[in-house]
Amino acid sequence: MGSVIGEILPLALGIAISPVPIIAAILMLLSPKARGTSIGFLVGWVLGIVVAVIVFTLVSSFLPDSGDASRPIAGVIQIILGVLLLLLAVKEWRSRPHGDAEPALPGWMAAIDSMTAARGLLLGFALSALNPKNLLMGVAAGVAIGSGGLTVGESTIVIVLFTLIAASTVAVPVIAYLAASNRMAAPLESLRRWLVHNNATVMAVLLLVIGVVLIGKGIGSF
Repeated sequence: MGSVIGEILPLALGIAISPVPIIAAILMLLSPKARGTSIGFLVGWVLGIVVAVIVFTLVSSFLPDSGDASRPIAGVIQIILGVLLLLLAVKEWRSRPHGDAEPALPGWMAAIDSMTAARGLLLGFALSALNPKNLLMGVAAGVAIGSGGLTVGESTIVIVLFTLIAASTVAVPVIAYLAASNRMAAPLESLRRWLVHNNATVMAVLLLVIGVVLIGKGIGSF
């Protein structure tokens, strides 16, 4: 189980450090309906992570066993996922703002002030389970867990650990704001401005590192 945890940790951190969902959560916390939308968003975010990892864990558990320490099919999948993450890293790097230019943000962020809790939940689910970057990391985590020869109990522990880490950066500001909203407004606004300006750079570096790690893991599976 230890080796599988070692494989999923960088993937969980990759989802956790994604700036866009953190920015979305902060905008919800600064909106008129902060409590309802932020809680809905957090629930959707966690559900999306759990569903994606469980689905791909179940699928990858049916991969044929080679009978020895090698996992060639899982290795090929990891290499492909790693290459896709490298391509996304290049795309993010090229889209980064230059100088003092204001970065372009998704259009749906402008509608956050009018969102309901239900729409916040759907948005959280979509960003965690359907976003291409997070989906690739969810697939990689599912492959690592499903092909790792773990028992059901061990797989459950790893999935819970993965979810806790991946969801932490959305959960912490939501919980902190709900506990002390008056003191958290200014720090959250400062964090939002920094993330908006550095979103592409952070994601490019993150995807590059995780892509290289996945390719290395894939090569080591042969």
